[in-house]
Amino acid sequence: MTDWLVGLMESLGAPGAGLAIALENLFPPLPSEVILPLSGFTASRGELGLIEVLVFTTLGSVLGALALYWVGAALGRDRTLALAAKLPLVKTSDIEKTEAWFGRHGRKTVFFGRMIPVFRSLISIPAGVERMPLPTFTALTTAGSLIWNTIFVMAGYLLGEQWSVVETYVGAGTYVVVGLVLLAILVFIGVRLAERRKGKHASGR
Repeated sequence: MTDWLVGLMESLGAPGAGLAIALENLFPPLPSEVILPLSGFTASRGELGLIEVLVFTTLGSVLGALALYWVGAALGRDRTLALAAKLPLVKTSDIEKTEAWFGRHGRKTVFFGRMIPVFRSLISIPAGVERMPLPTFTALTTAGSLIWNTIFVMAGYLLGEQWSVVETYVGAGTYVVVGLVLLAILVFIGVRLAERRKGKHASGR
């Protein structure tokens, strides 16, 4: 992973870091907590310009997010509801509640979602499904991405040879987020199964 990133930045310079971040949005296994600090470290050695790195990684974040936004827009509400109807334990009302929630909190979700591992990529899809105005989505994504990218690029820049420490700490945070998501899914499944059992008992009386 590191060798590939180093080779990309050696070949393309700061745009290579931006390309890596754009791909990270589309393929989450490419972690930004590696790409960004390594870019900052490379800048600290004078091999890349710090401002260039910040500009191109933020541009990469926005382009990757826009690609997923258009995936959500192409999917659309009707197809989302049709897919939900085919999923076990998922009700159409779940999607409608999610839509209502996103309608109230969508802007904050897009902005802060750019700073949460895992959700950084995923949040663009519901924004597309709900057809959040493109200028609003782009502005919020740019602002959130710039904050996230600056923190991690500067961490790598200041830590120098110890830049990989960032990955260790953020990786732990990512596991916490994934764990909470899995817990929420298990709770959701448990509630739905309990509702289904109650419905069978009620119909059997």
